[in-house]
Amino acid sequence: MKPIYQRIADDLREQIADGTLPPGSKLPTEADLREKYGTSARSTVRQGLSLLVNEGLIVPQRPKGYFVREIRPLVYRPQSEFRRKPPEVDIYTHLLAAEGDERRPAQDIEVSIVEPSLAVRQRLQLEDADLVAVRRRTRRLDGEAYNLNDSYVALSLVEGSEWMTPADVARGTNQVLGELGKELVRALDEIYVRMPTPEEVRRLQLGPGTPVAEHVVTTFASDDSPVQVTINVVPGDRHVIVYERVKDPQDFEERPRSNWGAE
Repeated sequence: MKPIYQRIADDLREQIADGTLPPGSKLPTEADLREKYGTSARSTVRQGLSLLVNEGLIVPQRPKGYFVREIRPLVYRPQSEFRRKPPEVDIYTHLLAAEGDERRPAQDIEVSIVEPSLAVRQRLQLEDADLVAVRRRTRRLDGEAYNLNDSYVALSLVEGSEWMTPADVARGTNQVLGELGKELVRALDEIYVRMPTPEEVRRLQLGPGTPVAEHVVTTFASDDSPVQVTINVVPGDRHVIVYERVKDPQDFEERPRSNWGAE
C-alpha cells in the first residue's frame, strides 16, 4: 500500500487533472485532509502537498492555504523570427499580438561585452581572443517573467551600433545587423530540455522542480557565415512550443491562427 502522503498527492493530482479542482480553486485544509486520510500527523499531509508544489500544480498562499495554480501558457513559435512586423513595433510585442494575447508585454534589457562560452565561440566560429556583445532580455507578461532571450554577436561587428543600445530597438536588432551588411537569411535551431541553472531560476523566479526548454538559434548571412547566436530559455510551466510545417514553403501564406494555449 502506498504511504499516506503519496495517496494524498495522487488523489489531489487526479482532481486537478480532471477539473474537479479547477485553476484558482482552494484545496481542502490540512485539518480536512488529516481527517479524510486518517492521520494525525501534520507532517504527513504537508509532505503530500509539497509534492504538488514541487510539480508546479499548486501554490501556497499563507495563511489562506493551498490553491491550484492558474497557468496561462504563452505560445512560443521558434519559426517566427523572420516574420514581418509593423514599423516601430518591437518583435516581442508583435508576436504576442499575432497570437491574440492581450497581456501587457515588457522586457528588461542589459547589454554587455563578455568572453564567449565555448559553445557560443564554436557556433560563431570565433578566434580565442575574440570578444562578443550580448543582449540579455528578460521578457515579461503583466509583470511576470516568462522567458529569457540572450543574443550574442561578434563585438567587432556591432561595436558602436544601435545593436548595443540597452533598450527596445523598434525596427528590430536583426534589421540593424542587416544594415551592418549581415542580413540574416537562415537559422539553425537546437532544442534541449533540462533543469534550469541557479541564474535562470533567479531571473525567471522559477518554482522548485520546474524544467526549461533551451532553444539555441544560430543565424547565418547569405554568404553562409554565422552572425548571431540566440539562447532562449522557456519554462515548461509557462509555454507551449508550436512548430508549423508545410510541404512546399511557396504554398505558405500568413493566415489567422487559433489561440489554443494562449489563454
